[in-house]
Amino acid sequence: MENLLFNQIKLDKPERCSPLALAFVGDAVYSLLVRTRLLQQANRPVDKLHKGAAEQVRAGAQAEAYCKIAPLLTEQEAELYRRGRNAHTGSLPKNASAAEYHSATGLEALFGWLYLAGETERIYELFDIICENGENE
Repeated sequence: MENLLFNQIKLDKPERCSPLALAFVGDAVYSLLVRTRLLQQANRPVDKLHKGAAEQVRAGAQAEAYCKIAPLLTEQEAELYRRGRNAHTGSLPKNASAAEYHSATGLEALFGWLYLAGETERIYELFDIICENGENE
C-alpha cells in the first residue's frame, strides 16, 4: 500500500500514553487503512464499502489479523500489544468474545503506538501482511 495516509505525525514518548488511549488512536488508524484499501480495490456503492469495512474492523477480524502478524513483532511491539490486550476496558461488545475484544484492543494499541511514534512504514508493512491472500478484503 502506498504511503498516502500519514505524513509527519509524531508524538514524543507515545509509550507513556495509556493503552486505551493508544487503542483509541489505533482504532481510527486501522479503520482508515481498511477503508482506503477497500476504495483502492473498487469504486463500490457506499453501503457496500461500509459493510466491507465493518466486517474487517470487528473484534473477531482484528483478533485474526493479530494472529497473522504476531510472529513478526519486535519485543517492543509485542509488549505494546500485551499492554493493550490486558487493559481494563470496562465493557464488551455483544458480538465478540472477551478474548477477541481484548486481542482487538491490543492490535489497536499497537497501531496507535506505531502511528504516534511516526512508524508509518511499519504500519503499512504489518497491514499488508494482514491483507495478504485476499483474506482481509
